[in-house]
Amino acid sequence: MVGCGAPCVFVILIGILIIELGYCQGLYFVTHKNSQTRRGRPVNEALGQTIVDAASELFLELGFQATTLDKVAQRAKISKLSIYRHFENKEALFSAAIVAGCSQSFAPQVLLEGVEGSVEEQLMAVGSLLLRTLLRSDVRGVEAMVTADKKNQASLSKLHYEAGPAHVITQVEAFLRQLHAKALLNVPDPHQSARLFAALFKGSDLLMIARFDEARAEDDDEIEAYCRSAVAMFIAAHGGTPGALSRP
Repeated sequence: MVGCGAPCVFVILIGILIIELGYCQGLYFVTHKNSQTRRGRPVNEALGQTIVDAASELFLELGFQATTLDKVAQRAKISKLSIYRHFENKEALFSAAIVAGCSQSFAPQVLLEGVEGSVEEQLMAVGSLLLRTLLRSDVRGVEAMVTADKKNQASLSKLHYEAGPAHVITQVEAFLRQLHAKALLNVPDPHQSARLFAALFKGSDLLMIARFDEARAEDDDEIEAYCRSAVAMFIAAHGGTPGALSRP
């Protein structure tokens, strides 16, 4: 990912996004549990994590259509009934996987929390994290899987967008609202600006280059150069000052 930057936002994509992002979605899936089982007993969170981990591996290996709950149960070494105690169906499990992957791989709030820095440094930290997330092989794998599944493409794309890219945009929007409130950037429409910010990184040609030359696409100098140019353009479009501090 990227090194620490300054204060603020987001839970990748892949991931507009993955995006589309899915700006989030590597499939590092965390538990998405119901508050109670069908019998009224609290579900086991550790078991839920095990189910999501097993499902994430199979979705990437076999695709959505070929992955069945029976196979997930076999991979997780549990009963199929245990899966239903945590997830209503395969679609819910897929969505939970995307949400978990996004929260684990793209969490700018944690990245920036408690760190002082200029607007440029903060946006660089967030933008670099986003681009590096999108360049992850598992994140790209999810997007490829969704695109290749012609039968379920529409429904999977919707699940993917809502669990990944839309979530990323919401976090970026919250971050931009903070910068606007501090008069560090002029962001009259935070939601639209968040979409544009995400598009700057989702549109990087490094994502295309990664298909045939991963070493070049993941080169730190290449990533930093691209991110710095994208951030400078974003700041210029929002009347900000690159060296402005986040706090006095």
